Amino acid sequence: MKKRNSPSLYIHIPFCAHICKYCDFTKLFYNESFATNYVEALLKEIDSYNINKVETIYIGGGTPTALNDADFEQVLQKVKPFLASGGEFTVEANVENLSKAKLEIMARYGVTRLSIGVQSTSNKTLKEIGRSHTYEDAIKVVNEAKKYHFDSINVDLIYGFKGQSLQDLENDLANILKLDTDHISIYSLIVSPGTVFYNEKYQTQNEDDSRLFYETILKALRANGYERYEISNFARNEKYSRHNLTYWHDQEYIGCGLGASGYADGVRYENTRNLDAYLNGNIVASKERIDLDKDFTYYLLTNMRLEKGFKRADFKSKFGIDFLEKYSPKVDRFIESGDVIIDEVSVRLSDNGLLIMDYILREII
Repeated sequence: MKKRNSPSLYIHIPFCAHICKYCDFTKLFYNESFATNYVEALLKEIDSYNINKVETIYIGGGTPTALNDADFEQVLQKVKPFLASGGEFTVEANVENLSKAKLEIMARYGVTRLSIGVQSTSNKTLKEIGRSHTYEDAIKVVNEAKKYHFDSINVDLIYGFKGQSLQDLENDLANILKLDTDHISIYSLIVSPGTVFYNEKYQTQNEDDSRLFYETILKALRANGYERYEISNFARNEKYSRHNLTYWHDQEYIGCGLGASGYADGVRYENTRNLDAYLNGNIVASKERIDLDKDFTYYLLTNMRLEKGFKRADFKSKFGIDFLEKYSPKVDRFIESGDVIIDEVSVRLSDNGLLIMDYILREII
């Protein structure tokens, strides 16, 4: 079988030391025996793709750093040879289990980018949402990670918790900026079915407050030298997540692991979320062949999230038609309102357009 090249490889590690009340990703309480068996099955799935080289690798979860050191090293050792020269290699980590040993393993296997789940800098909020670290712990972990000279460190922050005031948000922003990382991801809280918050009927922010909070975030990060390059992601010095740009540019990628999704050879697929099925080799749960209409939809759903949108020449090269030929007159009123900005080179959304992106896309697709 011919070796496969792909823009990106995603690896899912579902195990967590604790389950956060808002999390809707595929996750399981950590059990060392289950985890070791899982890693063995995961490596077999990776082998099945016969990978040659990829431009980016992303190990996410769950919590990859919840694995014991031996299993963690085994995964990194497996995927490291796939990374093309100059490629990006990201690992997600939680504050409470990002140990010095894990950092040394990552340094040994050429991890270039670290993404740390801070989520809040309020110790009261962290406790309420099921996190087991404090903001003081996060400071120590980020400072320790900086000693290993990763090319980029990201920290995650969530906003919109019940009872969170604008002053609380401003405190969070001031504290997250003190961590002085080149990349910050900030997400609005979403309460999804199957989560603890959903079962507790947790109330999320109303639309007006959510908008005010997002505008406050945008203003604060821009004022501190961060560029918003995707609706929830901000970077200094162009330290963008190259892996996530694969998704947002609607490129194909290989996804491995429990509940992972992928897009390869014109097919989007999703792996099973059932651990027993996965361990027994029944890996792919669903497949979707992407026809032209679906391809148009996915392209806009992903690329319109980007601050710079997409190039009209790229759109025409991919689909054989100019964007305006395809979507006028539906898009015309959004052009007139200034929410969609189109020039000779690109199609993108304004600041307000990004806030109402879901509505715009529903109307034009």
